[in-house]
Parts: sequence; structure tokens; C-alpha cells
Amino acid sequence: MTDVERAAAPSRRRILVVDDSALVRLYYRDTLQKAGFEVEQAINGIEAMEKVLAQPFDLAIVDVNMPRMDGFSFLRTLRRSAADVATLPALVITTEAGEQDLDAARAAGANFYLIKPVSQQDLLRHAAVLSGAPP
Repeated sequence: MTDVERAAAPSRRRILVVDDSALVRLYYRDTLQKAGFEVEQAINGIEAMEKVLAQPFDLAIVDVNMPRMDGFSFLRTLRRSAADVATLPALVITTEAGEQDLDAARAAGANFYLIKPVSQQDLLRHAAVLSGAPP
């Protein structure tokens, strides 16, 4: 989508999906795009930081366990970044289900935490609320 098209469609929210699993990224992308979201993808926290610094997003959906830079490291780096990206809402979706994992996500700067597998309804509901998408 060009900048002109984006300006003409201000309600279209941009989501960055950060997960090292191609299958998970495909599932999230297809679900979110069918609901009208614009989706970019990254395979780890380093690539995600590059994308966040290069273009605006309304939400990051982040896995925890990834090579090179895990999801918690990405969130800590994001939260220490320039003010315009530090407040990007972040939804952590992971297989890590322990109370210590939830605490670590909160400490890293996650706005919400879901455990995989996530239904399409839960993914869309949380993406809409956290990104500020119109109902």
C-alpha cells in the first residue's frame, strides 16, 4: 500500500507479526488481512526493530522464543527506543504458559499475553482492541 492509499484509508491498522515460525506468521497474516489489517512480518527481534524504526505500526504481535533476538529482548529494546516507537502496543503470543513467563512479559513491556494456540476470534479481538481499530 502506498502512502497515498494509506492516507486515504486511515482506519486500516498496520500490524507487525514477529515469529520465527513461517506457519504461524502465515496463519496470523491471513487471519488479520481478511479482517482488513495491513500486515508486515519479521522472523526475529532484530528484523522487527529494523522494521519498527523504518515505518509506523499500530501493533506488534510477538513470539517469545526466536533466534538472534527473542521476544522479551525485542520488547525491552523497543521500550527504551525513541518516544515515537517506545509506546507501540505489543501483544505477546507464545507457548510459554508459566506465571514467571507472564511476569517476564509484563516486565519487558507487553500490553497483553496470550498462550498458543490462539483462535482466530481471540487474535482478531485482541488485535482490534490493542491497535485501536474501529469496531
